[in-house]
Amino acid sequence: MPRSAHGPPGKSVAPLVGVGKQRIRLTNLDKLFWPQEGIRKRDLLRYYLRVAPHLLPHLKDRPMVLRRHPDGAADPGFFMKHAPDTRPDWVATCRMRHKGRHTDFVLVQNLATLLWVVNLGCIDLNPWYSRCDAPEQPDHLMLDLDPGPETPFAAVRDAALIVRDALSSLGAAAYPKTTGSRGIHVGVPIRRGPAHERVWQFAKALARELTSRHPRTFTLEYSKARRPPDRVLLDYNQMAYGQTLASVYSVRPKPRAPVSTPLTWAEVARPIAIEDFRLDNLPRRLGRRGDLWKPLLSPRGRFDLGRLL
Repeated sequence: MPRSAHGPPGKSVAPLVGVGKQRIRLTNLDKLFWPQEGIRKRDLLRYYLRVAPHLLPHLKDRPMVLRRHPDGAADPGFFMKHAPDTRPDWVATCRMRHKGRHTDFVLVQNLATLLWVVNLGCIDLNPWYSRCDAPEQPDHLMLDLDPGPETPFAAVRDAALIVRDALSSLGAAAYPKTTGSRGIHVGVPIRRGPAHERVWQFAKALARELTSRHPRTFTLEYSKARRPPDRVLLDYNQMAYGQTLASVYSVRPKPRAPVSTPLTWAEVARPIAIEDFRLDNLPRRLGRRGDLWKPLLSPRGRFDLGRLL
Protein backbone atom coordinates (compact mmCIF):
# COMPACT_ATOMS: atom_id res chain seq x y z
CA MET A 1 0.00 0.00 0.00
CA PRO A 2 1.13 3.63 -0.38
CA ARG A 3 2.68 5.31 2.62
CA SER A 4 0.41 5.88 5.60
CA ALA A 5 0.23 7.95 8.74
CA HIS A 6 -1.62 7.13 11.94
CA GLY A 7 -3.44 9.13 14.56
CA PRO A 8 -2.31 9.91 18.12
CA PRO A 9 -1.01 7.01 20.25
CA GLY A 10 -3.71 5.10 22.11
CA LYS A 11 -6.46 5.94 19.62
CA SER A 12 -7.76 3.57 16.94
CA VAL A 13 -7.74 5.66 13.78
CA ALA A 14 -8.13 4.43 10.22
CA PRO A 15 -4.83 4.87 8.40
CA LEU A 16 -4.38 8.02 6.35
CA VAL A 17 -2.79 6.95 3.08
CA GLY A 18 -0.75 9.33 0.96
CA VAL A 19 -1.03 9.02 -2.82
CA GLY A 20 0.92 11.85 -4.36
CA LYS A 21 -0.52 15.07 -2.92
CA GLN A 22 -3.77 13.39 -1.90
CA ARG A 23 -4.57 11.79 1.46
CA ILE A 24 -7.18 9.05 1.81
CA ARG A 25 -8.63 7.68 5.04
CA LEU A 26 -8.94 3.92 4.46
CA THR A 27 -11.47 2.20 6.70
CA ASN A 28 -12.34 -1.31 7.90
CA LEU A 29 -9.29 -2.84 6.24
CA ASP A 30 -9.66 -6.14 8.11
CA LYS A 31 -13.30 -6.63 7.16
CA LEU A 32 -13.76 -9.99 5.40
CA PHE A 33 -15.12 -9.28 1.93
CA TRP A 34 -14.96 -12.96 0.90
CA PRO A 35 -15.17 -14.85 4.22
CA GLN A 36 -14.83 -18.34 2.75
CA GLU A 37 -11.63 -17.36 0.94
CA GLY A 38 -10.28 -15.24 3.79
CA ILE A 39 -10.05 -12.21 1.46
CA ARG A 40 -10.23 -8.92 3.32
CA LYS A 41 -10.93 -5.39 2.18
CA ARG A 42 -7.19 -4.62 2.37
CA ASP A 43 -6.57 -7.43 -0.17
CA LEU A 44 -9.05 -5.85 -2.58
CA LEU A 45 -7.37 -2.44 -2.21
CA ARG A 46 -3.94 -4.03 -2.68
CA TYR A 47 -5.13 -5.76 -5.87
CA TYR A 48 -6.37 -2.50 -7.40
CA LEU A 49 -3.14 -0.79 -6.42
CA ARG A 50 -1.16 -3.45 -8.31
CA VAL A 51 -3.26 -3.38 -11.50
CA ALA A 52 -3.81 0.40 -11.53
CA PRO A 53 -1.19 1.17 -14.24
CA HIS A 54 -3.14 -1.03 -16.68
CA LEU A 55 -6.63 -0.24 -15.39
CA LEU A 56 -6.62 3.55 -15.06
CA PRO A 57 -6.25 4.31 -18.79
CA HIS A 58 -9.49 2.36 -19.38
CA LEU A 59 -11.33 4.50 -16.80
CA LYS A 60 -9.96 7.97 -17.56
CA ASP A 61 -12.56 10.59 -18.49
CA ARG A 62 -15.41 8.07 -18.31
CA PRO A 63 -18.37 8.76 -15.98
CA MET A 64 -18.45 6.05 -13.34
CA VAL A 65 -21.53 4.44 -11.82
CA LEU A 66 -20.62 3.39 -8.27
CA ARG A 67 -21.79 -0.10 -7.36
CA ARG A 68 -21.17 -0.34 -3.63
CA HIS A 69 -20.94 -3.47 -1.46
CA PRO A 70 -19.90 -2.04 1.92
CA ASP A 71 -20.30 -5.42 3.66
CA GLY A 72 -18.43 -7.46 1.09
CA ALA A 73 -19.18 -9.75 -1.84
CA ALA A 74 -22.23 -11.38 -0.24
CA ASP A 75 -23.83 -7.96 0.26
CA PRO A 76 -26.37 -7.38 -2.56
CA GLY A 77 -25.07 -3.83 -2.74
CA PHE A 78 -26.58 -0.79 -4.42
CA PHE A 79 -25.90 1.46 -7.40
CA MET A 80 -25.04 5.10 -6.86
CA LYS A 81 -24.88 7.38 -9.89
CA HIS A 82 -24.52 10.75 -8.18
CA ALA A 83 -21.08 11.41 -6.71
CA PRO A 84 -21.23 11.41 -2.88
CA ASP A 85 -21.61 14.89 -1.43
CA THR A 86 -18.88 14.15 1.12
CA ARG A 87 -16.23 13.35 -1.51
CA PRO A 88 -12.76 14.88 -1.24
CA ASP A 89 -12.29 18.08 -3.22
CA TRP A 90 -9.71 16.36 -5.44
CA VAL A 91 -12.23 13.82 -6.80
CA ALA A 92 -13.13 14.95 -10.32
CA THR A 93 -16.72 14.75 -11.55
CA CYS A 94 -18.59 15.04 -14.82
CA ARG A 95 -21.98 16.78 -14.88
CA MET A 96 -24.31 15.30 -17.46
CA ARG A 97 -28.00 15.26 -18.20
CA HIS A 98 -29.26 11.79 -17.38
CA LYS A 99 -32.88 10.65 -17.16
CA GLY A 100 -34.19 14.19 -17.26
CA ARG A 101 -31.89 15.79 -14.71
CA HIS A 102 -28.29 16.78 -14.24
CA THR A 103 -26.10 14.30 -12.39
CA ASP A 104 -22.50 14.62 -11.23
CA PHE A 105 -20.75 11.34 -11.98
CA VAL A 106 -17.39 10.43 -10.47
CA LEU A 107 -14.38 10.38 -12.81
CA VAL A 108 -11.64 7.94 -11.79
CA GLN A 109 -8.73 9.96 -13.15
CA ASN A 110 -5.91 8.76 -10.90
CA LEU A 111 -4.80 6.23 -8.32
CA ALA A 112 -6.07 8.26 -5.37
CA THR A 113 -9.62 8.31 -6.74
CA LEU A 114 -9.43 4.60 -7.62
CA LEU A 115 -8.53 3.70 -4.03
CA TRP A 116 -11.18 6.10 -2.73
CA VAL A 117 -14.02 4.42 -4.68
CA VAL A 118 -12.81 0.95 -3.72
CA ASN A 119 -12.73 2.05 -0.07
CA LEU A 120 -16.42 2.98 -0.48
CA GLY A 121 -17.07 -0.71 -1.16
CA CYS A 122 -16.92 -0.67 -4.97
CA ILE A 123 -15.78 -4.22 -5.72
CA ASP A 124 -16.25 -3.84 -9.47
CA LEU A 125 -16.06 -0.66 -11.56
CA ASN A 126 -18.76 0.40 -14.01
CA PRO A 127 -17.69 3.13 -16.44
CA TRP A 128 -19.64 4.48 -19.39
CA TYR A 129 -18.73 3.54 -22.99
CA SER A 130 -18.34 7.22 -23.80
CA ARG A 131 -16.20 9.99 -22.34
CA CYS A 132 -17.23 13.11 -20.46
CA ASP A 133 -16.54 15.47 -23.35
CA ALA A 134 -18.94 13.60 -25.68
CA PRO A 135 -21.33 11.44 -23.63
CA GLU A 136 -23.63 10.84 -26.62
CA GLN A 137 -20.79 9.37 -28.71
CA PRO A 138 -19.46 6.03 -27.42
CA ASP A 139 -16.00 4.94 -28.49
CA HIS A 140 -16.60 1.29 -27.59
CA LEU A 141 -19.11 -1.19 -28.96
CA MET A 142 -19.76 -3.78 -26.23
CA LEU A 143 -21.72 -7.01 -26.57
CA ASP A 144 -22.61 -9.01 -23.47
CA LEU A 145 -22.88 -12.78 -23.93
CA ASP A 146 -25.04 -13.82 -20.98
CA PRO A 147 -25.59 -17.61 -20.62
CA GLY A 148 -28.76 -19.24 -19.39
CA PRO A 149 -28.66 -21.40 -16.25
CA GLU A 150 -28.14 -24.60 -18.27
CA THR A 151 -25.56 -23.15 -20.65
CA PRO A 152 -21.99 -24.39 -20.07
CA PHE A 153 -19.15 -21.92 -20.41
CA ALA A 154 -17.87 -23.90 -23.39
CA ALA A 155 -21.04 -22.83 -25.26
CA VAL A 156 -20.39 -19.20 -24.31
CA ARG A 157 -16.87 -19.46 -25.69
CA ASP A 158 -18.23 -20.91 -28.95
CA ALA A 159 -20.77 -18.08 -29.12
CA ALA A 160 -18.00 -15.51 -28.68
CA LEU A 161 -16.11 -17.00 -31.62
CA ILE A 162 -19.23 -16.64 -33.77
CA VAL A 163 -19.50 -12.97 -32.76
CA ARG A 164 -15.81 -12.45 -33.54
CA ASP A 165 -16.18 -13.92 -37.04
CA ALA A 166 -19.25 -11.79 -37.78
CA LEU A 167 -17.46 -8.61 -36.71
CA SER A 168 -14.34 -9.60 -38.63
CA SER A 169 -16.42 -9.99 -41.80
CA LEU A 170 -17.36 -6.31 -41.38
CA GLY A 171 -13.76 -5.27 -40.90
CA ALA A 172 -14.01 -4.77 -37.13
CA ALA A 173 -11.36 -6.06 -34.73
CA ALA A 174 -12.97 -7.56 -31.62
CA TYR A 175 -11.48 -8.23 -28.20
CA PRO A 176 -12.89 -10.68 -25.63
CA LYS A 177 -12.83 -10.67 -21.86
CA THR A 178 -14.49 -12.77 -19.22
CA THR A 179 -17.28 -10.99 -17.39
CA GLY A 180 -15.97 -12.39 -14.13
CA SER A 181 -19.45 -13.80 -13.57
CA ARG A 182 -20.67 -16.39 -16.11
CA GLY A 183 -20.28 -14.86 -19.54
CA ILE A 184 -18.01 -13.08 -22.00
CA HIS A 185 -17.89 -9.45 -23.12
CA VAL A 186 -16.79 -8.68 -26.67
CA GLY A 187 -15.47 -5.15 -27.15
CA VAL A 188 -14.80 -3.25 -30.38
CA PRO A 189 -12.95 0.08 -30.48
CA ILE A 190 -15.00 2.41 -32.67
CA ARG A 191 -14.46 5.92 -33.99
CA ARG A 192 -16.41 8.55 -32.14
CA GLY A 193 -19.19 10.10 -34.17
CA PRO A 194 -22.37 8.01 -34.23
CA ALA A 195 -24.76 8.73 -31.36
CA HIS A 196 -25.52 6.11 -28.73
CA GLU A 197 -28.89 5.42 -30.34
CA ARG A 198 -27.29 4.57 -33.67
CA VAL A 199 -24.66 2.33 -32.09
CA TRP A 200 -27.40 0.57 -30.12
CA GLN A 201 -29.36 0.06 -33.36
CA PHE A 202 -26.29 -1.54 -34.96
CA ALA A 203 -25.80 -3.85 -31.97
CA LYS A 204 -29.47 -4.83 -32.13
CA ALA A 205 -29.32 -5.56 -35.87
CA LEU A 206 -26.17 -7.64 -35.43
CA ALA A 207 -27.72 -9.59 -32.55
CA ARG A 208 -30.86 -10.30 -34.57
CA GLU A 209 -28.86 -11.48 -37.57
CA LEU A 210 -26.66 -13.80 -35.51
CA THR A 211 -29.66 -15.20 -33.64
CA SER A 212 -31.45 -15.94 -36.89
CA ARG A 213 -28.37 -17.74 -38.21
CA HIS A 214 -27.61 -19.59 -34.97
CA PRO A 215 -30.95 -20.16 -33.20
CA ARG A 216 -29.60 -23.07 -31.15
CA THR A 217 -26.80 -20.87 -29.77
CA PHE A 218 -28.31 -17.42 -29.18
CA THR A 219 -31.53 -15.97 -27.85
CA LEU A 220 -32.90 -12.43 -27.74
CA GLU A 221 -35.51 -13.25 -25.11
CA TYR A 222 -35.00 -10.89 -22.19
CA SER A 223 -37.69 -12.38 -19.96
CA LYS A 224 -35.97 -14.95 -17.75
CA ALA A 225 -39.25 -16.85 -17.43
CA ARG A 226 -39.46 -17.35 -21.21
CA ARG A 227 -35.75 -17.49 -22.06
CA PRO A 228 -34.44 -20.90 -23.18
CA PRO A 229 -32.13 -22.02 -20.35
CA ASP A 230 -29.54 -23.52 -22.70
CA ARG A 231 -29.01 -20.45 -24.92
CA VAL A 232 -26.75 -17.41 -24.73
CA LEU A 233 -28.54 -14.07 -24.52
CA LEU A 234 -26.82 -11.72 -26.96
CA ASP A 235 -27.51 -8.64 -24.90
CA TYR A 236 -27.45 -5.65 -27.25
CA ASN A 237 -29.35 -3.46 -24.76
CA GLN A 238 -26.12 -2.97 -22.82
CA MET A 239 -25.29 -0.43 -25.54
CA ALA A 240 -28.20 1.81 -24.58
CA TYR A 241 -27.34 5.30 -23.32
CA GLY A 242 -26.35 5.27 -19.66
CA GLN A 243 -25.90 1.50 -19.39
CA THR A 244 -22.65 0.12 -18.01
CA LEU A 245 -20.81 -3.17 -17.63
CA ALA A 246 -18.05 -4.19 -15.24
CA SER A 247 -14.80 -2.80 -16.59
CA VAL A 248 -11.76 -4.72 -17.62
CA TYR A 249 -9.77 -5.90 -14.54
CA SER A 250 -12.81 -5.47 -12.26
CA VAL A 251 -13.07 -7.92 -9.40
CA ARG A 252 -16.58 -9.33 -9.21
CA PRO A 253 -18.64 -9.99 -6.06
CA LYS A 254 -18.69 -13.73 -6.72
CA PRO A 255 -17.14 -16.74 -4.93
CA ARG A 256 -13.32 -16.90 -5.21
CA ALA A 257 -13.13 -13.22 -6.29
CA PRO A 258 -12.99 -13.71 -10.08
CA VAL A 259 -11.76 -10.86 -12.28
CA SER A 260 -13.11 -9.61 -15.62
CA THR A 261 -10.06 -10.58 -17.65
CA PRO A 262 -8.97 -9.88 -21.24
CA LEU A 263 -8.32 -13.04 -23.26
CA THR A 264 -6.70 -13.90 -26.54
CA TRP A 265 -8.96 -15.56 -29.08
CA ALA A 266 -6.72 -18.62 -28.83
CA GLU A 267 -7.59 -18.81 -25.13
CA VAL A 268 -11.30 -18.48 -25.90
CA ALA A 269 -10.97 -21.55 -28.12
CA ARG A 270 -9.43 -23.55 -25.26
CA PRO A 271 -11.22 -25.15 -22.25
CA ILE A 272 -10.77 -22.27 -19.82
CA ALA A 273 -13.06 -21.34 -16.93
CA ILE A 274 -14.17 -18.06 -15.35
CA GLU A 275 -12.53 -19.11 -12.07
CA ASP A 276 -9.12 -19.39 -13.74
CA PHE A 277 -8.74 -15.61 -13.46
CA ARG A 278 -8.94 -14.27 -9.91
CA LEU A 279 -7.86 -11.48 -7.59
CA ASP A 280 -4.95 -13.62 -6.34
CA ASN A 281 -3.42 -14.50 -9.72
CA LEU A 282 -4.44 -11.75 -12.16
CA PRO A 283 -1.55 -9.37 -11.33
CA ARG A 284 0.96 -12.09 -12.27
CA ARG A 285 -0.86 -12.68 -15.54
CA LEU A 286 -0.73 -8.95 -16.29
CA GLY A 287 3.00 -8.97 -15.61
CA ARG A 288 3.47 -11.78 -18.14
CA ARG A 289 1.04 -10.76 -20.88
CA GLY A 290 0.51 -7.04 -20.42
CA ASP A 291 -2.79 -5.35 -21.22
CA LEU A 292 -4.52 -7.39 -23.95
CA TRP A 293 -7.17 -4.65 -24.19
CA LYS A 294 -4.64 -1.91 -24.91
CA PRO A 295 -5.89 -1.68 -28.55
CA LEU A 296 -9.16 -0.30 -27.20
CA LEU A 297 -7.20 2.74 -26.01
CA SER A 298 -5.36 3.42 -29.25
CA PRO A 299 -6.50 6.07 -31.74
CA ARG A 300 -5.43 3.68 -34.50
CA GLY A 301 -7.41 0.74 -35.80
CA ARG A 302 -10.79 1.97 -34.60
CA PHE A 303 -13.75 0.64 -36.54
CA ASP A 304 -15.60 3.27 -38.57
CA LEU A 305 -19.12 2.22 -37.64
CA GLY A 306 -20.51 5.42 -39.14
CA ARG A 307 -19.95 4.15 -42.66
CA LEU A 308 -22.43 1.29 -42.05
CA LEU A 309 -25.18 3.43 -40.50
